[in-house]
Amino acid sequence: MQHTAAALLLSGSLAALGALLTPAAHAQAVALTGMLGDKALLVVDGGAPKSVATGDTHLGVKVVSTLANTAVVEVAGSRQTLRVGDSPISVKGKPGTSENSKIILQVGSNGHFVSAGQINGRMVQFMVDTGASLVSLSLAEAERIGLNYKAGQMIRMNTANGVSQGWLTKLSSVRLGTVDMYEVDAVVSAGGMPYVLLGNSFLNRFHMVRTNDQMVLEKRY
Repeated sequence: MQHTAAALLLSGSLAALGALLTPAAHAQAVALTGMLGDKALLVVDGGAPKSVATGDTHLGVKVVSTLANTAVVEVAGSRQTLRVGDSPISVKGKPGTSENSKIILQVGSNGHFVSAGQINGRMVQFMVDTGASLVSLSLAEAERIGLNYKAGQMIRMNTANGVSQGWLTKLSSVRLGTVDMYEVDAVVSAGGMPYVLLGNSFLNRFHMVRTNDQMVLEKRY
């Protein structure tokens, strides 16, 4: 009995020691306070600002990509988009799942929901447009990201400036926040656009709820 009690005590002590030695997963507060060229100026857990280049890591936060005044960061496999001037966000590693299913967007100063994201792995700037049937790109943006749009169906589009040429195509992947969608229908237009319009070919795959200045997209399938 004494040996058994001693063994149980030792086992309990080892378990407690193991719990102390095992690093606990915790969320980090990360803010983007500015851009220095293509480097992101990050503040992690309230520390001093640090300029971090794409591909580099600071206090466990890796800068995946930058575009204009936004940066995509990664913590323990979980990605999040930061914008200059936004409040710090809490970034936590993925809890064993391959991806998250929810996207939270904040309205911008222009009244629209604008966020950095990716098309086929290339950084773009999205604007949510529930009035657009498809994800819509300008010709210049499609060429910048190397999209093979000319392999798609050529169409004629009615615009405010008259009839113009366009192409129906399919995007291999569209990433917003930490969520990837695949085989998304899109249209490339010869007209210029300041953003990639995130239309219903992407949005219809989500339950969408807007509350004041926040929009939550939760994946349907």
